Amino acid sequence: MGAGRTDTGVHAKEMFAHFDFESAFETESTVHKLNSYLPKDIVIFDIFPVHSDAHARFDAKKRTYHYHISTFKDAFSQDGSWYYHQKLDVDLMNQAAALLLNHTDFQCFSKVNTDVNTFNCSISEAFWIHENNQLIFTISADRFLRNMVRAIVGTLVNVGLNKISLSDFNTIIENKNRNEAGFSVPAQGLYLVKIDYDYL
Repeated sequence: MGAGRTDTGVHAKEMFAHFDFESAFETESTVHKLNSYLPKDIVIFDIFPVHSDAHARFDAKKRTYHYHISTFKDAFSQDGSWYYHQKLDVDLMNQAAALLLNHTDFQCFSKVNTDVNTFNCSISEAFWIHENNQLIFTISADRFLRNMVRAIVGTLVNVGLNKISLSDFNTIIENKNRNEAGFSVPAQGLYLVKIDYDYL
């Protein structure tokens, strides 16, 4: 049972899964054997015991994602970031990102016709940094909706282009209408980077 699902093309720098197994086994050799069978873009780092009721998905307390935007065309980063050539107002995007922490209902950033019972999420951090030739967005929350991070980034890009104001951004969240929010940015720039549990 994995810790969650992501859209096709999204990367994971950290992912957990749990399985039930009654007999003892040697973990180091098992990791080596499993990695020999897995495709080259999936790697198991470790196997370790947890309590019998541990659940990789439902026990997660916080997940953190990064989104990478390349500010210049780089042939070697095409599969790991989104190249966007227009100049963005990062200070304004950070002001808009800070507004996310004032809200809990993020229906406007969710895919429609999804099977969730609630659109509520508790976002604990959301900010941009400029690092070398990359704009990197960090966002952490107790849970995320389908397509949520990619839709948030697309809407923040519209803020950075001065297509929508900070007031507009706030109103979009309050109106809970996906059609009012921005486009979903490409999947290849998104990374799941950390999952927090109480017992790890």
